[in-house]
Amino acid sequence: MSHFKEHFDKLSRYYERYTEYVRRNPAATAHLESTVRTLSYLIAGRFADSHEISELVYSASNLLVLFNDGILRKGLRCAFPASLSQQRLLTWLSVLEYVEVFLEMGACKLWGEIGRWLVIALVQIFKAIFRTILLLWYKSGIQTSPPIIPLDRGAELVSEDDENRDQQNDVCFVGQRSGRVVRPLGSAPSLQARLWGAPNRSSSSNRETLDSRPTELRLRETIAECLFISRPLVHLLSLGLCGKQSWKPWLVSGAVELSSFAMLSEAKFQNRWERAEMRRRTFLLLYYLLRSPFYDKYSEEKILFLLRLLADHVPGIGLIARPLMDYLPNWQKIYFYNWG
Repeated sequence: MSHFKEHFDKLSRYYERYTEYVRRNPAATAHLESTVRTLSYLIAGRFADSHEISELVYSASNLLVLFNDGILRKGLRCAFPASLSQQRLLTWLSVLEYVEVFLEMGACKLWGEIGRWLVIALVQIFKAIFRTILLLWYKSGIQTSPPIIPLDRGAELVSEDDENRDQQNDVCFVGQRSGRVVRPLGSAPSLQARLWGAPNRSSSSNRETLDSRPTELRLRETIAECLFISRPLVHLLSLGLCGKQSWKPWLVSGAVELSSFAMLSEAKFQNRWERAEMRRRTFLLLYYLLRSPFYDKYSEEKILFLLRLLADHVPGIGLIARPLMDYLPNWQKIYFYNWG
Protein backbone atom coordinates (compact mmCIF):
# COMPACT_ATOMS: atom_id res chain seq x y z
CA MET A 1 0.00 0.00 0.00
CA SER A 2 2.83 2.40 0.88
CA HIS A 3 4.56 1.46 -2.39
CA PHE A 4 1.43 2.43 -4.34
CA LYS A 5 1.14 5.70 -2.40
CA GLU A 6 4.77 6.51 -3.18
CA HIS A 7 4.17 6.06 -6.93
CA PHE A 8 0.98 8.13 -6.70
CA ASP A 9 2.79 10.97 -4.94
CA LYS A 10 5.53 10.88 -7.56
CA LEU A 11 2.96 11.10 -10.38
CA SER A 12 1.25 13.99 -8.56
CA ARG A 13 4.55 15.88 -8.37
CA TYR A 14 5.18 15.29 -12.08
CA TYR A 15 1.68 16.54 -12.86
CA GLU A 16 2.18 19.68 -10.76
CA ARG A 17 5.49 20.37 -12.49
CA TYR A 18 3.88 19.92 -15.90
CA THR A 19 0.94 22.20 -15.10
CA GLU A 20 3.33 24.85 -13.80
CA TYR A 21 5.42 24.56 -16.98
CA VAL A 22 2.33 24.90 -19.20
CA ARG A 23 1.14 27.99 -17.32
CA ARG A 24 4.53 29.67 -17.51
CA ASN A 25 5.33 28.64 -21.12
CA PRO A 26 2.14 28.64 -23.25
CA ALA A 27 4.10 29.37 -26.44
CA ALA A 28 6.48 26.44 -25.90
CA THR A 29 3.48 24.22 -25.17
CA ALA A 30 1.90 25.28 -28.47
CA HIS A 31 5.14 24.32 -30.27
CA LEU A 32 5.00 20.88 -28.65
CA GLU A 33 1.41 20.39 -29.81
CA SER A 34 2.33 21.47 -33.35
CA THR A 35 5.27 19.05 -33.39
CA VAL A 36 3.04 16.11 -32.44
CA ARG A 37 0.51 17.10 -35.11
CA THR A 38 3.26 17.42 -37.76
CA LEU A 39 4.53 13.98 -36.79
CA SER A 40 1.11 12.52 -37.66
CA TYR A 41 1.43 13.92 -41.21
CA LEU A 42 4.93 12.49 -41.63
CA ILE A 43 3.88 8.99 -40.52
CA ALA A 44 1.01 8.64 -43.03
CA GLY A 45 1.79 6.26 -45.88
CA ARG A 46 5.25 5.28 -44.63
CA PHE A 47 4.55 1.64 -43.63
CA ALA A 48 1.80 -0.89 -43.03
CA ASP A 49 -0.96 0.34 -40.72
CA SER A 50 0.55 3.84 -40.98
CA HIS A 51 -2.85 5.47 -41.56
CA GLU A 52 -4.19 4.11 -38.27
CA ILE A 53 -1.06 5.14 -36.35
CA SER A 54 -1.05 8.54 -38.04
CA GLU A 55 -4.66 9.10 -37.00
CA LEU A 56 -3.84 7.96 -33.46
CA VAL A 57 -1.01 10.50 -33.21
CA TYR A 58 -3.26 13.22 -34.69
CA SER A 59 -6.00 12.42 -32.16
CA ALA A 60 -3.41 12.50 -29.38
CA SER A 61 -2.27 15.96 -30.50
CA ASN A 62 -5.85 17.26 -30.30
CA LEU A 63 -6.33 15.69 -26.86
CA LEU A 64 -3.06 17.28 -25.76
CA VAL A 65 -4.37 20.69 -26.86
CA LEU A 66 -7.60 20.08 -24.95
CA PHE A 67 -5.69 19.03 -21.81
CA ASN A 68 -3.27 21.98 -21.94
CA ASP A 69 -6.09 24.45 -22.60
CA GLY A 70 -7.84 23.13 -19.51
CA ILE A 71 -4.72 23.87 -17.46
CA LEU A 72 -4.37 27.35 -18.94
CA ARG A 73 -8.04 28.24 -18.44
CA LYS A 74 -7.69 27.60 -14.71
CA GLY A 75 -4.97 30.25 -14.58
CA LEU A 76 -6.96 32.90 -16.45
CA ARG A 77 -8.74 35.69 -14.66
CA CYS A 78 -11.93 35.09 -16.66
CA ALA A 79 -13.76 31.92 -15.62
CA PHE A 80 -15.15 29.56 -18.24
CA PRO A 81 -18.86 30.50 -18.52
CA ALA A 82 -20.33 27.07 -17.77
CA SER A 83 -21.28 24.96 -14.79
CA LEU A 84 -19.10 22.02 -13.80
CA SER A 85 -21.53 19.46 -15.25
CA GLN A 86 -21.73 21.39 -18.52
CA GLN A 87 -17.94 21.58 -18.72
CA ARG A 88 -17.70 17.81 -18.27
CA LEU A 89 -20.29 17.26 -20.99
CA LEU A 90 -18.41 19.59 -23.34
CA THR A 91 -15.16 17.79 -22.54
CA TRP A 92 -16.58 14.34 -23.29
CA LEU A 93 -18.13 15.64 -26.50
CA SER A 94 -14.79 17.15 -27.54
CA VAL A 95 -12.99 13.87 -26.81
CA LEU A 96 -15.53 11.98 -28.93
CA GLU A 97 -15.01 14.36 -31.86
CA TYR A 98 -11.22 14.10 -31.59
CA VAL A 99 -11.09 10.28 -31.53
CA GLU A 100 -14.06 9.37 -33.77
CA VAL A 101 -11.96 8.78 -36.90
CA PHE A 102 -9.49 6.58 -35.04
CA LEU A 103 -12.38 4.63 -33.45
CA GLU A 104 -13.82 4.03 -36.92
CA MET A 105 -10.46 2.87 -38.30
CA GLY A 106 -9.78 0.66 -35.29
CA ALA A 107 -13.25 -0.93 -35.37
CA CYS A 108 -12.88 -1.69 -39.08
CA LYS A 109 -9.47 -3.26 -38.46
CA LEU A 110 -10.66 -5.41 -35.54
CA TRP A 111 -14.27 -6.29 -36.39
CA GLY A 112 -14.75 -5.54 -40.08
CA GLU A 113 -17.56 -3.57 -41.68
CA ILE A 114 -20.22 -4.60 -39.16
CA GLY A 115 -18.13 -3.40 -36.23
CA ARG A 116 -17.24 -0.22 -38.12
CA TRP A 117 -20.85 0.77 -38.73
CA LEU A 118 -21.80 -0.16 -35.17
CA VAL A 119 -19.12 2.17 -33.78
CA ILE A 120 -20.17 4.94 -36.20
CA ALA A 121 -23.81 4.63 -35.08
CA LEU A 122 -22.91 4.63 -31.36
CA VAL A 123 -20.63 7.67 -31.71
CA GLN A 124 -23.29 9.63 -33.60
CA ILE A 125 -25.99 8.68 -31.10
CA PHE A 126 -23.88 9.80 -28.12
CA LYS A 127 -22.92 13.04 -29.88
CA ALA A 128 -26.55 13.81 -30.69
CA ILE A 129 -27.61 13.12 -27.07
CA PHE A 130 -24.83 15.32 -25.64
CA ARG A 131 -25.56 18.16 -28.06
CA THR A 132 -29.31 17.99 -27.41
CA ILE A 133 -28.75 18.20 -23.64
CA LEU A 134 -26.42 21.18 -24.12
CA LEU A 135 -28.96 22.91 -26.36
CA LEU A 136 -32.20 22.29 -24.47
CA TRP A 137 -31.07 21.88 -20.84
CA TYR A 138 -28.05 24.18 -20.59
CA LYS A 139 -29.21 26.70 -23.25
CA SER A 140 -25.73 26.74 -24.79
CA GLY A 141 -26.81 28.22 -28.14
CA ILE A 142 -25.54 26.92 -31.45
CA GLN A 143 -23.17 23.99 -31.17
CA THR A 144 -19.59 24.54 -32.30
CA SER A 145 -17.07 22.05 -33.60
CA PRO A 146 -15.00 21.36 -31.60
CA PRO A 147 -17.36 21.96 -28.64
CA ILE A 148 -14.56 23.53 -26.57
CA ILE A 149 -12.89 26.11 -28.80
CA PRO A 150 -9.07 25.94 -28.50
CA LEU A 151 -7.47 28.96 -26.90
CA ASP A 152 -5.71 31.51 -29.06
CA ARG A 153 -2.45 31.40 -27.15
CA GLY A 154 -1.18 34.66 -28.62
CA ALA A 155 -4.31 36.75 -28.06
CA GLU A 156 -5.90 35.31 -24.93
CA LEU A 157 -2.99 34.28 -22.74
CA VAL A 158 -0.52 36.59 -21.06
CA SER A 159 2.37 35.84 -18.75
CA GLU A 160 2.63 37.18 -15.22
CA ASP A 161 4.97 39.96 -16.37
CA ASP A 162 2.50 41.02 -19.01
CA GLU A 163 -0.29 41.05 -16.43
CA ASN A 164 1.73 43.31 -14.17
CA ARG A 165 2.47 45.61 -17.06
CA ASP A 166 -1.21 45.72 -18.01
CA GLN A 167 -2.11 46.71 -14.45
CA GLN A 168 0.30 49.61 -14.74
CA ASN A 169 -1.11 50.54 -18.12
CA ASP A 170 -4.63 50.61 -16.72
CA VAL A 171 -3.65 53.69 -14.65
CA CYS A 172 -3.87 56.22 -17.47
CA PHE A 173 -5.72 59.34 -18.58
CA VAL A 174 -7.98 59.46 -21.65
CA GLY A 175 -8.60 62.83 -23.28
CA GLN A 176 -12.30 63.64 -23.58
CA ARG A 177 -12.01 65.30 -27.01
CA SER A 178 -9.03 63.63 -28.64
CA GLY A 179 -9.47 60.17 -27.07
CA ARG A 180 -5.68 59.98 -26.67
CA VAL A 181 -4.40 57.71 -23.92
CA VAL A 182 -1.70 59.29 -21.73
CA ARG A 183 0.19 57.51 -18.95
CA PRO A 184 0.75 59.58 -15.78
CA LEU A 185 4.39 60.11 -14.77
CA GLY A 186 3.79 58.42 -11.45
CA SER A 187 2.81 55.09 -13.06
CA ALA A 188 5.61 54.99 -15.63
CA PRO A 189 8.23 52.23 -15.18
CA SER A 190 11.97 52.80 -15.04
CA LEU A 191 13.74 54.09 -18.15
CA GLN A 192 15.29 50.67 -18.91
CA ALA A 193 11.98 48.78 -18.67
CA ARG A 194 9.82 51.45 -20.30
CA LEU A 195 7.73 50.61 -23.37
CA TRP A 196 7.31 53.63 -25.62
CA GLY A 197 4.08 52.48 -27.24
CA ALA A 198 0.59 53.55 -26.23
CA PRO A 199 -0.90 51.85 -23.15
CA ASN A 200 -2.71 48.63 -23.99
CA ARG A 201 -6.41 48.92 -23.20
CA SER A 202 -7.80 46.13 -25.35
CA SER A 203 -6.71 43.01 -23.46
CA SER A 204 -10.22 42.31 -22.20
CA SER A 205 -11.68 42.32 -25.73
CA ASN A 206 -9.42 39.43 -26.72
CA ARG A 207 -11.17 37.10 -24.25
CA GLU A 208 -14.60 37.10 -25.81
CA THR A 209 -14.65 33.35 -26.31
CA LEU A 210 -13.86 32.76 -22.63
CA ASP A 211 -16.36 34.90 -20.76
CA SER A 212 -19.10 35.66 -23.32
CA ARG A 213 -22.54 34.13 -23.00
CA PRO A 214 -24.10 32.45 -26.05
CA THR A 215 -26.80 34.29 -27.96
CA GLU A 216 -30.21 33.20 -26.74
CA LEU A 217 -32.03 31.19 -29.40
CA ARG A 218 -35.68 31.75 -30.17
CA LEU A 219 -38.03 28.86 -30.99
CA ARG A 220 -37.22 29.06 -34.72
CA GLU A 221 -33.45 28.93 -34.15
CA THR A 222 -33.83 26.13 -31.58
CA ILE A 223 -35.73 24.00 -34.11
CA ALA A 224 -33.07 24.76 -36.72
CA GLU A 225 -30.30 23.67 -34.35
CA CYS A 226 -32.21 20.50 -33.51
CA LEU A 227 -32.35 19.75 -37.24
CA PHE A 228 -28.61 20.27 -37.51
CA ILE A 229 -27.96 17.95 -34.55
CA SER A 230 -30.25 15.24 -35.93
CA ARG A 231 -28.82 15.37 -39.48
CA PRO A 232 -26.16 12.64 -38.93
CA LEU A 233 -28.73 10.26 -37.44
CA VAL A 234 -31.18 10.96 -40.26
CA HIS A 235 -28.47 10.24 -42.80
CA LEU A 236 -27.43 6.99 -41.09
CA LEU A 237 -31.05 5.83 -40.89
CA SER A 238 -31.75 6.57 -44.55
CA LEU A 239 -28.42 4.97 -45.48
CA GLY A 240 -29.44 1.77 -43.70
CA LEU A 241 -32.87 1.74 -45.33
CA CYS A 242 -31.92 2.74 -48.88
CA GLY A 243 -28.31 1.55 -49.29
CA LYS A 244 -25.02 3.25 -50.11
CA GLN A 245 -25.70 3.66 -53.82
CA SER A 246 -29.07 5.37 -53.38
CA TRP A 247 -29.44 9.12 -53.83
CA LYS A 248 -32.04 9.37 -51.05
CA PRO A 249 -29.58 9.59 -48.09
CA TRP A 250 -27.60 12.32 -49.89
CA LEU A 251 -30.78 14.28 -50.76
CA VAL A 252 -32.41 13.88 -47.33
CA SER A 253 -29.24 14.91 -45.49
CA GLY A 254 -28.75 17.90 -47.78
CA ALA A 255 -32.36 19.00 -47.35
CA VAL A 256 -32.12 18.81 -43.53
CA GLU A 257 -28.82 20.71 -43.43
CA LEU A 258 -29.98 23.41 -45.88
CA SER A 259 -33.21 23.88 -43.92
CA SER A 260 -31.28 24.32 -40.70
CA PHE A 261 -28.84 26.75 -42.29
CA ALA A 262 -31.61 28.82 -43.90
CA MET A 263 -33.45 29.17 -40.58
CA LEU A 264 -30.27 30.11 -38.68
CA SER A 265 -28.97 32.54 -41.31
CA GLU A 266 -31.55 35.15 -40.28
CA ALA A 267 -30.43 35.13 -36.64
CA LYS A 268 -28.22 37.95 -35.36
CA PHE A 269 -25.45 36.31 -33.39
CA GLN A 270 -23.64 38.56 -30.93
CA ASN A 271 -20.42 36.61 -30.44
CA ARG A 272 -17.46 36.20 -32.75
CA TRP A 273 -17.29 32.43 -32.21
CA GLU A 274 -20.95 32.03 -33.20
CA ARG A 275 -20.40 33.91 -36.45
CA ALA A 276 -17.31 31.79 -37.09
CA GLU A 277 -19.39 28.64 -36.61
CA MET A 278 -21.94 29.87 -39.17
CA ARG A 279 -19.11 30.48 -41.66
CA ARG A 280 -17.84 26.96 -40.99
CA ARG A 281 -21.29 25.52 -41.70
CA THR A 282 -21.45 27.51 -44.94
CA PHE A 283 -18.16 25.93 -46.01
CA LEU A 284 -19.36 22.45 -44.98
CA LEU A 285 -22.15 22.67 -47.55
CA LEU A 286 -19.42 22.32 -50.20
CA TYR A 287 -18.68 18.85 -48.80
CA TYR A 288 -21.76 17.59 -50.62
CA LEU A 289 -19.72 17.86 -53.83
CA LEU A 290 -17.31 15.32 -52.31
CA ARG A 291 -19.92 12.96 -50.88
CA SER A 292 -21.12 9.85 -52.64
CA PRO A 293 -23.03 9.25 -54.85
CA PHE A 294 -22.59 12.80 -56.23
CA TYR A 295 -18.80 12.50 -56.04
CA ASP A 296 -18.76 9.14 -57.84
CA LYS A 297 -20.98 10.29 -60.70
CA TYR A 298 -20.00 13.94 -61.21
CA SER A 299 -17.23 15.39 -59.06
CA GLU A 300 -14.50 12.74 -59.08
CA GLU A 301 -13.54 12.95 -62.74
CA LYS A 302 -13.54 16.76 -62.80
CA ILE A 303 -11.59 17.15 -59.54
CA LEU A 304 -8.92 14.63 -60.58
CA PHE A 305 -8.63 16.27 -64.02
CA LEU A 306 -8.13 19.71 -62.43
CA LEU A 307 -5.54 18.43 -59.95
CA ARG A 308 -3.67 16.59 -62.72
CA LEU A 309 -3.72 19.71 -64.89
CA LEU A 310 -2.33 21.86 -62.10
CA ALA A 311 0.31 19.28 -61.19
CA ASP A 312 1.55 19.01 -64.80
CA HIS A 313 1.57 22.69 -65.77
CA VAL A 314 2.08 24.77 -62.60
CA PRO A 315 5.55 24.48 -61.03
CA GLY A 316 5.51 23.38 -57.40
CA ILE A 317 1.80 22.53 -57.29
CA GLY A 318 2.55 18.88 -58.02
CA LEU A 319 4.09 18.50 -54.54
CA ILE A 320 0.61 19.08 -53.11
CA ALA A 321 -1.71 17.95 -55.93
CA ARG A 322 -0.27 14.46 -56.53
CA PRO A 323 -0.40 13.32 -52.86
CA LEU A 324 -3.90 14.79 -52.70
CA MET A 325 -4.97 12.69 -55.69
CA ASP A 326 -3.58 9.58 -54.00
CA TYR A 327 -5.27 10.46 -50.71
CA LEU A 328 -8.78 11.16 -52.06
CA PRO A 329 -9.79 7.46 -52.35
CA ASN A 330 -8.74 6.85 -48.71
CA TRP A 331 -10.58 10.00 -47.61
CA GLN A 332 -13.74 8.74 -49.31
CA LYS A 333 -13.63 5.47 -47.37
CA ILE A 334 -13.73 7.12 -43.92
CA TYR A 335 -17.27 8.03 -42.86
CA PHE A 336 -16.29 10.65 -40.29
CA TYR A 337 -14.04 12.46 -42.79
CA ASN A 338 -16.96 12.65 -45.20
CA TRP A 339 -20.13 12.85 -43.14
CA GLY A 340 -19.00 13.47 -39.55
